[in-house]
Amino acid sequence: MSGTDDLDDEIIGEFLIESHENLDQLDRDLVALEQAPDSRELLASVFRTIHTIKGTSGFLAYHKLESITHVGENLLAKLRDGALSMTPEIATALLRLVDLVRSLLASIEQTRAEGELDVEPLAAVLRALLEPPAAAEAPVVETPTVESPAIEPAAAEAPVAPAELLPAAVEQPELEATRSSIGESTVRVDVNLLEHLVRLTGELVLARNQIVQRSAVAADEDLGRASHQLSLVTGELQEGVMRTRMQPVDHLWSKLPRVVRDLSAQLGRSVRLEMEGGDTELDRTLLEAVKDPLTHLVRNAIDHGIEPPEARRRAGKPETGVLRLRASHESGQVLLEVIDDGVGLHGPTLAAKAVEKGLVSAARVETMSVQDQLQLVFIPGFSTAAAVTNVSGRGVGMDVVRTNVERIGGSIDVESTPGKGTCWRLRIPLTLAIVPAVTVECRGQRFALPQISLLELVSLEAERASTAVEWVGDAPVYRLRGALLPLVRLDAVLGLEQRTDQPDAQVVAVLEGDGRRFGLIVDRVLDTEEIVVKPLSRALKEIGLYAGATILGDGAVSLVLDVAGLARRQLHAPDGQDELATEQAGGQVAAGPERQLLVVAIGGGRRLAMPLEVVTRLEQFPVSSLQRVGRRDVVRYRGEILPLLRLSDHLSELSSASSGTVPGVVYSARGRSVALVVDEIVDIVGEGSVVYSDVEDYGLVGSALINDKVTEMLDVRSAILAADPRYFDDEPATEAFPLEVR
Repeated sequence: MSGTDDLDDEIIGEFLIESHENLDQLDRDLVALEQAPDSRELLASVFRTIHTIKGTSGFLAYHKLESITHVGENLLAKLRDGALSMTPEIATALLRLVDLVRSLLASIEQTRAEGELDVEPLAAVLRALLEPPAAAEAPVVETPTVESPAIEPAAAEAPVAPAELLPAAVEQPELEATRSSIGESTVRVDVNLLEHLVRLTGELVLARNQIVQRSAVAADEDLGRASHQLSLVTGELQEGVMRTRMQPVDHLWSKLPRVVRDLSAQLGRSVRLEMEGGDTELDRTLLEAVKDPLTHLVRNAIDHGIEPPEARRRAGKPETGVLRLRASHESGQVLLEVIDDGVGLHGPTLAAKAVEKGLVSAARVETMSVQDQLQLVFIPGFSTAAAVTNVSGRGVGMDVVRTNVERIGGSIDVESTPGKGTCWRLRIPLTLAIVPAVTVECRGQRFALPQISLLELVSLEAERASTAVEWVGDAPVYRLRGALLPLVRLDAVLGLEQRTDQPDAQVVAVLEGDGRRFGLIVDRVLDTEEIVVKPLSRALKEIGLYAGATILGDGAVSLVLDVAGLARRQLHAPDGQDELATEQAGGQVAAGPERQLLVVAIGGGRRLAMPLEVVTRLEQFPVSSLQRVGRRDVVRYRGEILPLLRLSDHLSELSSASSGTVPGVVYSARGRSVALVVDEIVDIVGEGSVVYSDVEDYGLVGSALINDKVTEMLDVRSAILAADPRYFDDEPATEAFPLEVR
């Protein structure tokens, strides 16, 4: 109930603020109308104001306020229609009406009730004024008898001005002496003025950064104290100004109930909309930017997610589906979630649809995890709709949603359980105007990295750099806590002059953008500071690597790196978008680069090779994570228990591994994974340099000469079946796994 009470208080507060502003305008308009009784504009303005107060008070069940404004509205209607003419008596009565409304509002503000004020005497006077004036032979206008307990009977016997009939109850109620009304505590400001203040605050932040930086190197204690005070005041001013642009997410949600109602009726669905966290605040510019993506997600949930009533009934679900919108603050961001309890997304089905449409190859799909398969919905042109309608099916939607969200520095993710429902999760920065950033240096140039995309910083000393960076084919990787992290050199991306000497140390900035995690190699990290992001010209925007520009503390201009753009430009997309360039007409895959083989070592100096395309990950498994379940070995891996096979045992060879970790190769297909433990991961080579032979044995499909060393070709199928006998139950091996290497 507390949430409902808070909402009621918010509505009443907005009503009081608006009504107080309207009453102030009403005072001015009535006085002006008395001077210009024929002004149609003034009459229309006064009528609209009274009509607005009457309508809202009726909605909020303030019956006294509704009844007295209704009578005043009737009087104004006759004035507007020309049935009556403005007279001093009518003007006085209407001004008294304003006073009475103001008194009722004051009582509502203090007690949330209209109090004991008696509105009937003034109502009677207003009703009396509704009658047209007497004929010309009656020069004096007499007020009709008003039967009211508050008026003495003798008062009706003589002509009395309407104002004299008003009881003392109309006077303002007694309030606390120090209490100011809600109308006096708020002010409406033009949005353009607020935007101007935000821009000026941004310039002040830039000036503050420059002064603080210069005072840090100056041997002047007074300057240091003054710059510190300036920094504090600027910070408070910045926070206050930014709060003026913050609006509750409820403003964004206000139109969605109508969208849900209309679309549910159109599609024959029964949907109940629930909203949580509507008071979570977000920058108004970001609210506008995320409005269309959020609306599309809601429409998508009703169209593709929530089933028709009869289908839900067959599935044992309530006929009415639940669509939940949830907003909250998380780690300096706003988390928006769109959750439905519908049919959910099935990764293999999405993958099959993508292959059918020629958006990704079957070989690529087989190496995807279930989570990667869910990401296929973001490929341009992907759609699961059976037919094109005015709601969906054109293949334009989720890719646009992700693009729009990432354009404002946000991210979108999807989680789904088949048969249970889907959760779309948007992470949005609080504001775009002033953001915390890390300044990095690369080949003498400085760049800004938004902290919202920065996960951690890893320092690589010179002696570690040569061994810490490994190579998978031509791509450098870094083993971060056992996981392989793709590396991107900033100097290579930007076309800067690359160093020929060995640097003393380098820094890997671990970033996340476009749904991918990678490491950006820079020369060093300089500082962290709040930056004011300035827009770029179209020419720089089209490069796709920069999100904006800023002025640093020393006055130098620095470009803000677009992390999502870097990820798209440098990394191979997990959803298979990079393969689109090699697709030919008719959906056939063109001949691409030569296949790669992974070479590993087991005990006894033996070397094995296997196709790299079926390898999901190369891992270092802690020995402590290897356990035994019954007669099988298993490994704890990313919250799962994977079947494990030691290739040395499988091929009857004694292992030589004795360290605290053991290398492993993880295979994944159709939502199942197995781990193969080896002694050492040796190399990745191109198949073109391999010389094959037909010599084979148990667990092998042949042998080859690789780098002048005899290497056995592992029968991956038999190895996987030894680890998990049910691995290939669903499909033939020739379709499930591309195991042949020749």
